[in-house]
Amino acid sequence: MEVILNFVIQEIFGQGAIFLALIACIGLVLQKKSFSEIVRGTIMTAVGFFVLSTGTGLITGNSIDGISTAFNTIMPQAIESTTVDIGAEYGTEIGIVMILAFAVNILVARFTKWKSIFLTGHMLYWFPFVFIAAGVDAGLTGGKLIILAAVFTALYMVVSPNLMRPFVKQVTGDDSFTIGHPTTCLSVISGLLGKVIGDKEHSTEDLKFPKSLGFLREIAITGSFAIALTYLVMYFILLANGQDPAVVWGYAEGSTGIFTYIFTHAIYFGVGITIMLQGVRMLIAEIVPAFQGIAEKLVPGAIPALDVPVIFPYAPNALLIGFIVAMITSIATILITGSMGIFPTVVIPLISTCFFEIGCASIVGNATGGVRGAVVGAAVSGVIAVLLVGFGAYFFNNTIQSWMLVFGGQDFDLWGMLVGVIARLIA
Repeated sequence: MEVILNFVIQEIFGQGAIFLALIACIGLVLQKKSFSEIVRGTIMTAVGFFVLSTGTGLITGNSIDGISTAFNTIMPQAIESTTVDIGAEYGTEIGIVMILAFAVNILVARFTKWKSIFLTGHMLYWFPFVFIAAGVDAGLTGGKLIILAAVFTALYMVVSPNLMRPFVKQVTGDDSFTIGHPTTCLSVISGLLGKVIGDKEHSTEDLKFPKSLGFLREIAITGSFAIALTYLVMYFILLANGQDPAVVWGYAEGSTGIFTYIFTHAIYFGVGITIMLQGVRMLIAEIVPAFQGIAEKLVPGAIPALDVPVIFPYAPNALLIGFIVAMITSIATILITGSMGIFPTVVIPLISTCFFEIGCASIVGNATGGVRGAVVGAAVSGVIAVLLVGFGAYFFNNTIQSWMLVFGGQDFDLWGMLVGVIARLIA
């Protein structure tokens, strides 16, 4: 039984490509497609996932790693936190929570009006990971820990995609999928702000560029310029603080200089965006039609809740505007709150959150309020993201705080704090 459980946890739920390929395969079989169509759809779903993941990896790794390194160098050191390897020490508990929550999600979709099914493979793991960490930080163990994490993981998998559904429909113009990703709190706030203060008739995608600047409509180019400018600013900040950028960024011993370092990191960002968007197109082209078999046969009316990059091609200008605006407001908030000393840790630039979660929030703000909605939604989200990470540190400082400094600032912190409060009451 343990061998079977570990296989399901590690080889299916724990592997996004395999999980989505299996879902596509089941959907195609239920539609009674030919053997050739089943094999093609299954394999191409996995290929699309890996293409998407490769692009995402380039964006979050090779292109932006130096920005966080530089900022960490010039800011005061955080209060030391205790790190617990939650994935290793509580792997079985995380797996049990994943399976229980996914089963509840399917049952809810089958028998209620909440029809989304959470298919963002890696998030099926990371939410139990965060909720288990919040419980462990509060002193919970055993059955109480598993039950609390399972309840909140199931709640998140049901509530979050369904909250996003009407906003995704406004962005895409159809109702074939929704988003299952920790962007929800920021995107919903941005969408509501857009409705109140914006004008959706003036979309970011209608912005006019002079012919001489027409290349800026290509998001890979504009994104590369934005990253290059950020590195250049960090270079001069390092110099002003008496730091040697060559040493901080690790090219002092090589044959390259600052120009090559900034150029390659900026271009990696453009490459990552290009690959990621291609993966999105491939994945959507396969998983949505295949999922119709499940919606028709097993869970009538169900729609898939997918990873956040699937929404990026609908408003690439809004994505980039949101990223730039959020970087500015979040770093300003980091500097202000850091000088006040109100958090138990020093927050570092939330580059991943600004691009993925707040990029989506900006796209939603654009759909409900045009350019104004995109800009204001991203600006407010940048501030909220820092506050979430900072106050969330009180609930994760003894477990996964170093992880949250990189990947937090959205639903992980918001829902994690709620779990932490309840865990402390139970404990």
